[in-house]
Amino acid sequence: MLSWSLLYRLLTLIALPFALLYHWYRSVSRARKSAFAERFGQLPLQSRDLLEGQRVIWLHAVSVGEVIAARPLLRGVRRRYPDHRLLLTVTTETGRAIAEKDVLADVVTYFPFDISFAVCRLLDAVQPEAVIIMETEIWPVFTLEAQRRKIPLFLANGRISARSFTRYQRFAWFFRPVLQRFSGIGMQSGADLERILAIGAPAERSQLLGNLKYDIPFGPVEPEERRQLRSSYRIPDNVPVLTIGSTHPGEEEPILAAYRELRGQFPDLLLVLVPRHPERTAEVESLIRQHGMTVLRRSQLEQQTAACCAKTVLLVDTVGELMRLYALADLAYVGGSLVPTGGHNLLEPASRGIPLLFGPYMDNFREIAALVLDYGAGIQVADNRELQDAVRDFLISPELRQVIGTNGLKLLRDSGGAVERHLEMLGQALSP
Repeated sequence: MLSWSLLYRLLTLIALPFALLYHWYRSVSRARKSAFAERFGQLPLQSRDLLEGQRVIWLHAVSVGEVIAARPLLRGVRRRYPDHRLLLTVTTETGRAIAEKDVLADVVTYFPFDISFAVCRLLDAVQPEAVIIMETEIWPVFTLEAQRRKIPLFLANGRISARSFTRYQRFAWFFRPVLQRFSGIGMQSGADLERILAIGAPAERSQLLGNLKYDIPFGPVEPEERRQLRSSYRIPDNVPVLTIGSTHPGEEEPILAAYRELRGQFPDLLLVLVPRHPERTAEVESLIRQHGMTVLRRSQLEQQTAACCAKTVLLVDTVGELMRLYALADLAYVGGSLVPTGGHNLLEPASRGIPLLFGPYMDNFREIAALVLDYGAGIQVADNRELQDAVRDFLISPELRQVIGTNGLKLLRDSGGAVERHLEMLGQALSP
């Protein structure tokens, strides 16, 4: 154990200059602060003042998907432990933007590099009563230093995809001692539980708790709410709206081709296009113009007096608005699924009773995709031609939209409860 631990630390130090260059490049290219001090475990003064002398629960969520999945758990922790402060750490800039907009934690900062002095600095400053790590973020130095301080570690909403499992198995000798440091491990599905046990998780402290993503608030969009949402985006009440969420490179072209064909039959159809990464806005805008369409960026919407119309694609270059854009739509397509990137969370549009479409590549959300299909809460398409046909069917039939949307609400009503099960696991180490 000592040898692999020392080897990992050495490799981490060797990789550090490259990590610094990477983060510097990203910050410069995106005109954002590098936040190197935070990545080396330094809390800003205002954040230190908020946490000093307080009982703290620390939750770590890597990026946007994990932050969104953590929302129900953060609300549950806040409800169960009102006297504790909540620290939320993230790894990516977009994850931080979403986390700060949510205002579900008292402090949001970056997770430290997995090197001893950075990890120790933040652990010593915060002195959390427990650390909750979302999904499968396993950092050897961080877990070791937390164990040395007798800080309980919990893995929440854990998952290991079939594709990743082979890699984890190959390095089971590396992960086994790290997993043994956790006080509790909660996995999303029975398959996930079997996989993490196979790579060395402690059987007596690992359990099936379900998927936190099913515990999001849900309910149909009332007509007045939809009207107000559309008004805030300058979208007329009477036009059909297709929201395309979380697209990736290679996905916009077939979607735009399908939309161009659909406009022949539905000239009023408005497209709201939301790239997964806002820094791709210029690239996507160029693609839209190449298809002979005009573009209105979301960030420039307030400067417009005219209403959005089908001749203009509303290109969303901001973060944190996707749920609102699903709610105002007549139907939605969830991106990352026409190209092999693993898909995104289908439950977001389903939670508002919106009929949804998605592509064939759902490796990261296989269980949710299967459940959506079982409930008849959405339609999976193989390519842009099938996407075009499915959108046409939905636009022609309000009754079909109603049935599919209602099925999505039923799915969420039947599948909740993971938050309470996770809170029971945390109760092993925390007292209200």
